[in-house]
Amino acid sequence: MTGTAPKLAVLVKGWPRLSETFIAQELVALEEAGHRFDIWSLRHPTDTKRHPLHDKLKARVHYLPEYLYEEPGRVWRAREMAQRLPGYAEAYEIWRADLVRDRSPNRIRRFGQACVLAAELPPETEGLYAHFMHTPSSVARYAAIMRDLPWSFSAHAKDIWTSPEWEKREKLQAATYGAVFGATCTGVGAEHLRSLADDPARVDLIYHGLDLSRFPPPPDRAPRTLGSPFHMLSVGRLVEKKGFDRLIQAFTHLPADLDWHWTHIGGGGSRDHLQAQAEAAGIGDRITWRGACDQPEVIEAMRQADLFVLPSRIASDGDRDGLPNVLMEAASQLLPILSTPVSAIPEFIEPGQHGTLCDDDPEALAKDITLLARNPEAAANMAQAARERLVSEFGMAPGIAKLSERLNALCADGSP
Repeated sequence: MTGTAPKLAVLVKGWPRLSETFIAQELVALEEAGHRFDIWSLRHPTDTKRHPLHDKLKARVHYLPEYLYEEPGRVWRAREMAQRLPGYAEAYEIWRADLVRDRSPNRIRRFGQACVLAAELPPETEGLYAHFMHTPSSVARYAAIMRDLPWSFSAHAKDIWTSPEWEKREKLQAATYGAVFGATCTGVGAEHLRSLADDPARVDLIYHGLDLSRFPPPPDRAPRTLGSPFHMLSVGRLVEKKGFDRLIQAFTHLPADLDWHWTHIGGGGSRDHLQAQAEAAGIGDRITWRGACDQPEVIEAMRQADLFVLPSRIASDGDRDGLPNVLMEAASQLLPILSTPVSAIPEFIEPGQHGTLCDDDPEALAKDITLLARNPEAAANMAQAARERLVSEFGMAPGIAKLSERLNALCADGSP
């Protein structure tokens, strides 16, 4: 495509975010496919590091008022401008109906941010595309109605499984100013959203995949020698759905003759609690907490490890993983994988063939960790199969081609 591609407004929760590499990967690929867009972020960055992908992106980044009271002048000016837009009255009525069912401050903030977005969008903007179906899509929907523009979204995990059904349904119905299309990155998520849509064709399954050109070739791994130190690695936010509390419990069940060490990479608010759990269990000296790292650091850690462990589970509020990109990143480096059969993880890892999937019960996790540690050749064979599947079935290009087609149609005529 050329520089005449339609101009989009892309909404994200926060920019940049180390934990959302999949979004940066997609947006860089869309730019390379010829799409022109600005990024509109609902929040300012909190991470102190950036991925190299963030620096590759050419799009201009705008920050909406994170909290309305922080920029009252901007908000009130935008509200006055928005009230003169053709769809403001309709957007206001839809928001009021939403507010009756969700009387949270976040719902009020969404409408204020939508007014700012609608007022400040460049006049050449022809469509909106929001990453995540909850808050960013609400802001996109209200602003799109005000500006009489088509909108679309990409749904992932938490936004699907913790949003109320009424809200998801209305965002998937033409009669209620729903999205022209929605993309989601897992088969289980696509099936759920299609069941709520007025037309199942409104929802596309688009795996994020992996752009292998951004990763080094896998290291020349010789099967680990029995009796040598066994290094495990996990990458993920320290939140309930990642299951790291149960993994720490599992470590206490490992056999005494296994010389193991675990490294965790990622941020999150539960670190102090988990560190205290490990210290109380007497295993704190076997654990390294590295905090948030950029992608080159993550990949280097994968190249040094013997096993990637991600004990995902469904959280108490229904939140769960989709298909974590870190599993594909581990596979790219021939790192054996141990995870759980939650959500879409089995869409990539067939147990016994591409890795090991087990219950997140601590004793079950410990049993499978021990089996993998004591059968390095079997682990290496599964890692090889996972990489082959990654290359053959989970490349990024097909998904980007489909998404690009959808976004072009969105801006051309607004039809699904």
